[in-house]
Amino acid sequence: MAMLLAMLDNVIVGTAMPRIVGDLGGVDHLSWVVTAYVLGTTVSTPLWGKLGDLYGRKTVFMTSIVLFLVGSMLCGVAQSMPELIGFRAFQGLGAGGLMVGAMSVIGDLVPPRERGKYQGQFAAVMAIAMVGGPLVGGFITDHADWRWAFFVNLPLGGAALVLLALRLHLPKRRTEHRIDWLGALLLSIGVTALVLITTWGGNQYAWGSAEIRGLGIVAVVSLVFFVLVERRHPEPIVPLGVFANRNFTLVALVGFLVGFAMFGAITFLPLYQQIVQGASATNSGLLLLPMMGGLLVTSLAVGRIITKTGRYRVFPVIGGVVMIGAMLLLAQLDAHTSKLESGAYMAVLGLGMGFLMQTTMLIAQNSVELKDIGVASSTATFARSIGGAFGVSVFGAIFNHKLHALLGERLGTAAADKMAAGGGGARIDPSTLAQLPAPVRTAVVDAIAGATSSVFLWSTAAAVAIPLLAFFIREVALRGGPTESAERTLVAQEG
Repeated sequence: MAMLLAMLDNVIVGTAMPRIVGDLGGVDHLSWVVTAYVLGTTVSTPLWGKLGDLYGRKTVFMTSIVLFLVGSMLCGVAQSMPELIGFRAFQGLGAGGLMVGAMSVIGDLVPPRERGKYQGQFAAVMAIAMVGGPLVGGFITDHADWRWAFFVNLPLGGAALVLLALRLHLPKRRTEHRIDWLGALLLSIGVTALVLITTWGGNQYAWGSAEIRGLGIVAVVSLVFFVLVERRHPEPIVPLGVFANRNFTLVALVGFLVGFAMFGAITFLPLYQQIVQGASATNSGLLLLPMMGGLLVTSLAVGRIITKTGRYRVFPVIGGVVMIGAMLLLAQLDAHTSKLESGAYMAVLGLGMGFLMQTTMLIAQNSVELKDIGVASSTATFARSIGGAFGVSVFGAIFNHKLHALLGERLGTAAADKMAAGGGGARIDPSTLAQLPAPVRTAVVDAIAGATSSVFLWSTAAAVAIPLLAFFIREVALRGGPTESAERTLVAQEG
């Protein structure tokens, strides 16, 4: 239920975004509503994992759910785009603990050899959320107020809290500890500065401007000091020693690229479906079904195969190759692409995601000692989240730049400034689009289609590196196999 809660909010807002943008601000803010959430998730993920290792998973897990629900309530009452962006960041702070908490609990309870099956089931829950989220979000947007896309989290989260309190039983753990608050602060500052650079550079500020240079200096200084602090702290928030394991480093890089290519690109699909293909908010959720179906099928199949054979190395390679094909197909989207064609392209993307999402987490957890399962889970999730944060910000800048350029070609610079950059409070959403003169409406539809295609074309570059990195992953026996215990395998690996 907690995994469902975490994944639901990743996607339920997507189909409501055109309506939110139409109500609160310009289309240039679209990526920031997503970026703020992903950024909050990213900077908090390593801290949640470490706190779970130190204080026990259950209490920390439930605390993260409470923060997430408070953030959801605040998002639902937001009255302006800056407020919504700020509350989404707060919501993301809680969300960072949901994914890590769920994966860490599984890491505590299930040996890696059996974990493929369980993580395949978790992937199925993710697929259900990614199918149900857009449908619920679309239905709410079409028949109620978009604010209920956030309020709907409250009953589900409340039920999850009750069940966790009553039914989740984990070994109580309390150790001597020193929380690496300085490391967490430095990492947050550095990551935030980098995301701001990718978001503002060449868009709101020139690449050579004082603002961008200043952010670059802040990012470099913060991350350099972060590495120095982590090397000396007795309990670092991100133990640098885990990166000495080649498999862990490779899957962390793969996770970063998966987040970059996937989350950065699919953020703009609901806008394309509603503006270009004329789908309602509910129908735009239905149009994502092929992608979720592909994810569901491959996740369950791969999980069972890994449990049966103990082999996993080939799956990230296959997943990367399939993702390259999917991005190239989605780069062909234009104003005349049928819903059947776009659905087929998204099904291919779902297949690629199914090979990668849970397999990379499994490899990361199997690469560390049992006591570091929480850190491994949080670091792997952090890598994927930071990739998503960079992807959303980078592709948001690419989308806005391409949209402005295409509108300028068709309507002139002044109109492009007003419509793409939100000048004068202009909004691009389905309701206002219908009121525009036919030539202007056609220009806007073509421009959004072209900008969406450009995003997927650029995301192909990140996807190409995924199978190249995955090829160098070594096949290491999964702990908990039928012929040896988890402890004996761990001793063998440490030796």
